[in-house]
Amino acid sequence: MEWIRIETRDGVTAFLPGETVEGTVGWHFDAPARSVEVRLLWYTEGKGDQDVGVVASVPLANPGADEIRPFQIRLPAGPYSFSGRLISLVWALEAVAEPGSRAERLPITVSPTRQEILLSSGASLAGPG
Repeated sequence: MEWIRIETRDGVTAFLPGETVEGTVGWHFDAPARSVEVRLLWYTEGKGDQDVGVVASVPLANPGADEIRPFQIRLPAGPYSFSGRLISLVWALEAVAEPGSRAERLPITVSPTRQEILLSSGASLAGPG
């Protein structure tokens, strides 16, 4: 059975803006993938259309059929992870292998408190300047 898995170091999933996330991507495929990459992305959930933004990607060169590889990816200053009445913004790390639709997504939290911000009037989501 084919699989792909992404994990952060020590299983940590809450980070400060600007921190570097370290982890591993492991996979087992019947035949080597043409490409494997780690993506840092955010997406919205809730009312209306879903928005998605890929902020960074780390290609893993010459993937074999059965491997575990380390990765590092630096988080931006914002926007912060948040939940509101109508919409939430979720950060995630995603491991993707091509061809095919082999992927795994690991939600993470990015904020100055390492906790998702609960929206109230006057809350700032953009982060520093």
